[in-house]
Amino acid sequence: MTPTATVSQGADERIRKAGPLITMLRRPEVGAAVAALAIFLFFSLSTQTFLTPAGVSTWLYSSSLFGVMAVAVALLMIGGEFDLSAGAMTGTTGLIVGVITTEWGVNIWLAMVIALVVALAIGAGNGYIVMRTGLPSFIVTLATFFILQGLNLAVTKQITGTVAIQGLSAVPGFDAVKIFFGSSFPFLGMDLKISVVWWVIIVALATWVLLRTKAGNWIFAVGGAVASAREMGVPVLKTKVGLFMVTAGAGWLVGMLQLFDVSTVQATTGIGQEFIYIICAVVGGCLLTGGYGSAFGAALGALIYGMTLQGIVFAQWDNNWLKAFLGGMLLLAVLVNLYVRRQAGVRS
Repeated sequence: MTPTATVSQGADERIRKAGPLITMLRRPEVGAAVAALAIFLFFSLSTQTFLTPAGVSTWLYSSSLFGVMAVAVALLMIGGEFDLSAGAMTGTTGLIVGVITTEWGVNIWLAMVIALVVALAIGAGNGYIVMRTGLPSFIVTLATFFILQGLNLAVTKQITGTVAIQGLSAVPGFDAVKIFFGSSFPFLGMDLKISVVWWVIIVALATWVLLRTKAGNWIFAVGGAVASAREMGVPVLKTKVGLFMVTAGAGWLVGMLQLFDVSTVQATTGIGQEFIYIICAVVGGCLLTGGYGSAFGAALGALIYGMTLQGIVFAQWDNNWLKAFLGGMLLLAVLVNLYVRRQAGVRS
């Protein structure tokens, strides 16, 4: 074989397109899709309630609340960062609206805007501190988590004398806001919560941003290699601060969806759920090292959790099995993602 032939063969090998199977395996959400189908089939066959209209609407509602946050957390993780204050943020924003409307008579729409501004400011502060100091986002947002947790308990009790806000349904304008954040509507025989619609919108919007916009390229770039991204002109500070603000904004949205659904909020609302959001994102294909993942995968991770959470109840199992399942699901997802990337030739 001549040298020319050898070079040509090597060139052909380099430019050869990957087969359909390899292309599919490179998608971060493939493992979550298989797991979601398996869990759906398992509980559909093992329980009588899971596939009823009431059962489906129940686990879709549960999945939607986790899904909105999981998508935002996934975007942040793709950008190479974590936010451990995401769970506490849902409670903080709900408490702000509850306190200033029931105790001080602030207009309910204005109260929601104030809560959103506070959330975005906290998110921006987290991102700015992380970028300017170089401290791990894990540490910075862990500190924010404890600050919010303490303020939620102490300030609420100081103002109201209790650690819960009730009676929000009596606030003027509550019913008008409930239409957008706490209502339900008939669909295919089910009574679906409006949060499912918000979930679908958030997933679609996040997927479009990641795959079709310059901002999406920036997110993948800063998560994969910050130094290289900065050298290529990517606005690293702007991108990462923006991602922290998106996570905080999602916390506000979930806080409103919960608040206007049950018309009450406790100071402990959201505490401990931040790890569930991260698990949903990892199960959906996000890497802990950043630079890889998808919004749709995170939504599937939330769907897996929502189906399992309600499926265990429908099957009348001990609810403690849920925690064991979460741990096993996280470990299995990490191992499967590692195996799939190696088989598909995707660099970790």
